[in-house]
Amino acid sequence: MNPASPAIDTASVTALLERGRTLATPVLRAAVDRLAPPMDTVAAYHFGWIDAEGHPTTGDSGKAVRPALALLSAEAAGAAPEVGIPGAVAVELVHNFSLLHDDLMDGDEQRRHRDTVWKVHGPAQAILVGDALFALANEILLELGTVDAGRATRRLTQASRKLIDGQAQDISYEHRERVTVEECLEMEGNKTGALLACAVSIGAVLGGADDRTADTLERYGYHLGLAFQAVDDVLGIWGDPEATGKRPWSDLRQRKKSLPVVAALDAGGPASERLARILADDAKKSETEIADFTEEEFASRAALIEEAGGRDWTSQEARRQHATAIAALNEIEMPEKVRAQLVALADFVVVRER
Repeated sequence: MNPASPAIDTASVTALLERGRTLATPVLRAAVDRLAPPMDTVAAYHFGWIDAEGHPTTGDSGKAVRPALALLSAEAAGAAPEVGIPGAVAVELVHNFSLLHDDLMDGDEQRRHRDTVWKVHGPAQAILVGDALFALANEILLELGTVDAGRATRRLTQASRKLIDGQAQDISYEHRERVTVEECLEMEGNKTGALLACAVSIGAVLGGADDRTADTLERYGYHLGLAFQAVDDVLGIWGDPEATGKRPWSDLRQRKKSLPVVAALDAGGPASERLARILADDAKKSETEIADFTEEEFASRAALIEEAGGRDWTSQEARRQHATAIAALNEIEMPEKVRAQLVALADFVVVRER
């Protein structure tokens, strides 16, 4: 994000992400195969395994940060990474349940450089497949039949509830003229932090870790999630569409009260006051009127947010949350190699370009 950001070991992070993808994907595919037609096909399209016509594809299925964290979580507790696979799959299913529903609620037509499920298969299928993935997530854990699987399921369901709370807050904020920075951070902690927190504790729980260890790992994941979302918020306004897979000024089109917007409105000064007047006027417009904005109108709003300091504040917040996440790792015992890998993944989240 800038020269002060941490350097990352790209090869190490790539290997961790690939390991998570390689170990989790076969189990994830097997879970999706349990769905009744056409939900199995719709889910396969969403995951990037097939195209809209049903042909196999090697499309982008996401960064696989959460599966990587779940496997590392198991190792942090002294277990083999494979112990974390059911947790990795369960978290990935819940994450994609939320993406299917979010895309529909937000009206997003593109994800990972292609049409979203609701755009291709219709809103009903997006809702049904999302619901099915959520049910599968709990099924994958509970069928293990162990006490630790029950503990893991409880953490997943709590994280899922918080995720849904966050989405509800996000939607409600779109229709308010002002949202405080504290409210925005609470919303993003629910919407993004809760599930990342679960991902980085669930493997440890499946590996028999005590609650103190799991709770501390969750704190790392929660603050990592806030750092992740802060970066996403910057990309949601200023990100390169070729890298993000979304339209230019994506969050501005949806009138999202993301961190750069909220921080800019909270900053005071001429740019902040002018932005407040413009956004207050925008709030009275219909979705059709907003959709008719020119690129220059969105660009002018983005420029005001940046002039008021919203972009810089959010970038700095990402680094603050990153530092808090790393500090949590020092509170518990774990293999030093695993600790270094968790640090490397956190660094990747803060400096990633896509």
